[in-house]
Amino acid sequence: MRWLSLLLGTLLSFNALAAIDTYEFNDEAERQRFRVLTEELRCPKCQNQNIADSNAPIANDLRREIHRMLDEGQSDAQIVDYLVARYGDFVMYRPPLTAKTLLLWFGPAALLLLALLVVLNIVRRRRQAASAPTVTAELSDAERQRLSQLLDKQSHD
Repeated sequence: MRWLSLLLGTLLSFNALAAIDTYEFNDEAERQRFRVLTEELRCPKCQNQNIADSNAPIANDLRREIHRMLDEGQSDAQIVDYLVARYGDFVMYRPPLTAKTLLLWFGPAALLLLALLVVLNIVRRRRQAASAPTVTAELSDAERQRLSQLLDKQSHD
């Protein structure tokens, strides 16, 4: 009897996993706007998944909110502005180019350029070191004699 209740509980939980958002739209254009908006906006919790694909509760709430705003006749820009005001530029996959997002847009290119400059500097220094004339110092007679003694001593040890 116990295993039967466990089996029944498991089967009923599958129904909860299969829940799909269903929204009524006035026309196909509104459905398309909903799809585009939910695919272009990032889930604040998942961070690298759009609202359309996320199963997070916040994404579900945002889909419901977008649908409500579409029903109210708000434009795409108004909907995006509302979400940006609430969650910041992070909610957009392609944030606008502003003073706050300069690092986001140009940071990777700046790091790549910096790395390229470092590599070029290292190559330039190595070429200069390789092409520089080597200075050979002549040993004095006393230094030669001392060197000879040290080598002889080392070979006897």
